[in-house]
This record gives sequence, C-alpha cells and structure tokens, in this order.
Amino acid sequence: MPVLPPNAHLGSDCRGVAAVLSRVGDKWSVLVIMLLGGGPRRFNELKRMIGGISQRMLTLTLRGLERDGLVTRTVFPTVPPRVDYELTDLGRGLSLPVMALGAWAQEHQPDIETARQNFDGRNSTG
Repeated sequence: MPVLPPNAHLGSDCRGVAAVLSRVGDKWSVLVIMLLGGGPRRFNELKRMIGGISQRMLTLTLRGLERDGLVTRTVFPTVPPRVDYELTDLGRGLSLPVMALGAWAQEHQPDIETARQNFDGRNSTG
C-alpha cells in the first residue's frame, strides 16, 4: 500500500480528486453512468428507468457529467428535437468501476443492513 506524505490531503490535488469523487459518487450519477453503459439514451428514457429522480435533478446530473467530460449530448434537428446522451471514452472508462461498485453494493446490501441493525441495537439510547 502506498504511503502518503504528511499533510498530503492539504494540496490542491486532494481537492481536485474530492471534486471528481463527489461527482461520480453521488447516487444519481452512478445510476446514469450505469444506464448509459448500455449505449445512448434519450432524456425521457433515462427518467423512466431511474425511479424517483425529478426532471430537474436528471438535468443537473447530466449537465454535471457533460461538464466533467463523461457524457456527450447530441441534438438531432428533428421536430420535436431529439436529444441523446452517451458516455464519452472517459465515461466508458469509468463505467466499469461504477458497475462493479453498484454490483458490490447490491450483493452486500443485506449484510450492510444487518450490520446497521446490530450497531443501532448496541448503541440505542433507551
């Protein structure tokens, strides 16, 4: 395991990494990246596939992913206009670790829930 120098967390590199992890670690971004791993999708298709996300939150998530270079937005000149979202090469490189993380979370969800219940039972006040 690499050893970090003292105060490694104080540098600008750490802030940059934290910002990237904040983007790719939020639940909506993870879901969008996982879904786009299967190929381009339209906005409403993504909205239907992601239960519980508002139109505004999906818009903000897609914009953030586009800003970070993970997603491209293509507008087709049809009536009404058709807009597709797709992972970039950078986003496709991220999709494998994100899918692995999602699979791990799904597989271990019962274990985590049991651990939480045990912890709460030991630490409840009453």
